[in-house]
Amino acid sequence: MTERPLRRDAERNRQRLLETARELMARDGLRVPYEEIARAAGSGMGTLYRRFPDRQDLVDALFAEHVDAVVALAQQACRSDDPWSGLTWFMERQFELEAGNRALGELLRGDQRGTARLAQGCARIAELAAQLIERAVGAGQLPPGVTSDDLEAVHLMVGAVMDASRQQDPDRWRRALAVALAGLRHADLQPDGEPMRSA
Repeated sequence: MTERPLRRDAERNRQRLLETARELMARDGLRVPYEEIARAAGSGMGTLYRRFPDRQDLVDALFAEHVDAVVALAQQACRSDDPWSGLTWFMERQFELEAGNRALGELLRGDQRGTARLAQGCARIAELAAQLIERAVGAGQLPPGVTSDDLEAVHLMVGAVMDASRQQDPDRWRRALAVALAGLRHADLQPDGEPMRSA
């Protein structure tokens, strides 16, 4: 059964709710209360719940395209002739997107997965990130013990710096990323990811 299109005024209300939620979540993160969204949009709670009865549906409507954009960045990075350049370029571009959108950063760092479409997008990003690591290890640009789990750890660490310094020093994440990637490139790790122990 085809879903009936919304009346013009109802569609305007829906778009206003989406724009308001996008702005508030970009600033404050995924857990912005529905009450705050409705109030800022000049709408009633009933209208918001009718349009988006499940918060995951709202997150999907707001961020599916953003996640798709990160997938496209990872795909482009995998085509780089130089694996290390592709990896670092991808991380920088991804964090630039997250810097302007706190909710996106939370989503990509696993705070919520949203609906199946978002979960699939995040899984695809993880798959491509693993390829970036494998290419760099294969080219001798990363130690053999480095895995995609280590890249995820870098993402979590730099994301924490970004969130903590967002107001006072919004570009601090760039230095944190440079330090983390340098550490990754020179890490002395076993294949299982544990640090090597001296005799």
